[in-house]
Amino acid sequence: MSKKNKFIDFSNFKGDLFGGITAGIVALPLALAFGVASGLGPSAGLYGAIFISFFAALFGGTPTQISGPTAPMTAVTVVVVSTVVVMYNGVVADALPIILTIFLLAGLFQILLGIIGVGVYIKFIPSPVVSGFMTAIGVIILITQINPALGYYSKEDDEYVESFKPQAEEKLLEKIIINEAEEGMLVLEDFKETILRSEKFTEADILKESTTLASQNSSGVIGTLKVMPRALKNIDWLEFILVLITIAIIYLGKRFVKSIPAALLSLVIVSCGAYFLEFDYRPIQRIPEGLPEFHFDIFTSMDFGVLSMFIVSALSLSMLGAIDSLLTSVVADNLTNTKHDSNKELVGQGIGNSIAAFFGGIPGAGATIRTVVNINSGGKSKISGMIAGLLLFVILLALAPVASEIPAAVLAGILITVGIDVMDYKGLRSIPKMPKGEVFVMFVVLILSVFWNLLFAVGIGLVLATFMFMKKMSDLGKDKTAFANLNEFKGELDKKYEKSIPDNVAKQIYIEKLYGPLFFGFVSQVSEKVDDIDDIKTIVIRFENVPYIDQTGVNELEKLIDMMNEINCEVLFVGLQDEPKKHLAKAGIISGKLPEFKVFDNFNACGSYMKRTLTDSKGDIK
Repeated sequence: MSKKNKFIDFSNFKGDLFGGITAGIVALPLALAFGVASGLGPSAGLYGAIFISFFAALFGGTPTQISGPTAPMTAVTVVVVSTVVVMYNGVVADALPIILTIFLLAGLFQILLGIIGVGVYIKFIPSPVVSGFMTAIGVIILITQINPALGYYSKEDDEYVESFKPQAEEKLLEKIIINEAEEGMLVLEDFKETILRSEKFTEADILKESTTLASQNSSGVIGTLKVMPRALKNIDWLEFILVLITIAIIYLGKRFVKSIPAALLSLVIVSCGAYFLEFDYRPIQRIPEGLPEFHFDIFTSMDFGVLSMFIVSALSLSMLGAIDSLLTSVVADNLTNTKHDSNKELVGQGIGNSIAAFFGGIPGAGATIRTVVNINSGGKSKISGMIAGLLLFVILLALAPVASEIPAAVLAGILITVGIDVMDYKGLRSIPKMPKGEVFVMFVVLILSVFWNLLFAVGIGLVLATFMFMKKMSDLGKDKTAFANLNEFKGELDKKYEKSIPDNVAKQIYIEKLYGPLFFGFVSQVSEKVDDIDDIKTIVIRFENVPYIDQTGVNELEKLIDMMNEINCEVLFVGLQDEPKKHLAKAGIISGKLPEFKVFDNFNACGSYMKRTLTDSKGDIK
């Protein structure tokens, strides 16, 4: 059996072992950090890294790909988690089943995208869109880590939480009225019942609702900016110093210590220092010991009413994961001189994300840095990704209690460096050299991603880029399309035809030499040029430089032929390429509106026809 046909290839096991171990070590601090950032805790990041890495490698289409939680996926995950948690009164445990169901749906959508063959189209995303998107991810991470870096948590700010008590009371009263309406009770006729029910709410209930509203109001980019003055006023200097030390070690480590991943180095040094010096720091959430729990409540607690509200969120995660993974696949191809299977990769990513959801893991995608580390360490097959997942699983089983003592500030510092590194500096440096339209697209995607919605921003960026491309193609076609009588084109005809068609005949033969695809953004040019000509007897449409004709182009040509027939003007087609010719034949233009003998392979054949049919033996117009 050849290597190509093997499902798992052990021929490079030593290299895959080193690659997988190195990638797993790099993934550990990032997985914990992304888990904390998501709002579900470090264990969720670790579980996601374990299952996505193993199963995406096993079933994916990029042999060297290392997958797991990534910055773009975490940015969207944060929004999903925070939105659902608010709906469940700030109780993560209550919101968890629906959150994991959304993650599961995202994985299933990815599998579907792979099955229907969407993977091959990801490569058509324009560079300005990708650049704006990646820079936005970096900005989002940097801004949202400001509060943790300053040691500020809004739900622990008593004064801030207190300010939401009036809104909390309104929210609780609104819930009473909604419940009464569902019971068929007319609130205005029986307002005493509403008062009785409202009296059952305690100060604890109001405080809980206030805390939820405070967390909601301070979440995300805009929320972080709102509370930044309070964060600066209430800065925890120990947490801030630990963040600064973490960042310093990461960048110094990258420069001077090449043998150990910088993020891991900083995690170990700062965590050990803070622990053994007995600093009064904030540790991360406890990582449960033992095997991850299988969440049957995905099925038993499913609320289809609530879930239907988050279908778009699941689709956003799936599309984002597809883009993120396949961009990394392209990087892997360039480093290994191989070619990945886009659709198979999407299926593998979908399987990994689906299984991770059942065990409480956050969604992820192909991770560029981890993939590059794997390749540089000798990884060549899917075994390396599976080993990375297994290594993290062993760490979970053996070191969960130790990992639970890691300072939250360390993970905030790691995430800040991730935010800095993930931005597309190459794209930003290219701004002075880029066309203004592409710069505009980049900044639209950047701004909308940061302050609104990542997937919608990419969609709008794609639409803008598409319209700009069509405008460029239309302008190019307009500038390069030539329209004049035959006297202007005689140099392109064989001399025997040039001499045989006199000037008085040539003046009434008009040539339209088209350039570029004949599509809806350009078709108006075809007929407009003919409208102002009075003495036209023959029009020759030259298609040598037309690679494609869409349906609007077909309709425009049909319109032109009908218009010319009304004034007894003959229409001739020259130089149709295979695809446009098939399309025109299928649409009934050739052989229908236009006889086949008026369609010529080249201009000289057309010249021979015009010489025979347009002039008599004396060279005059027939």
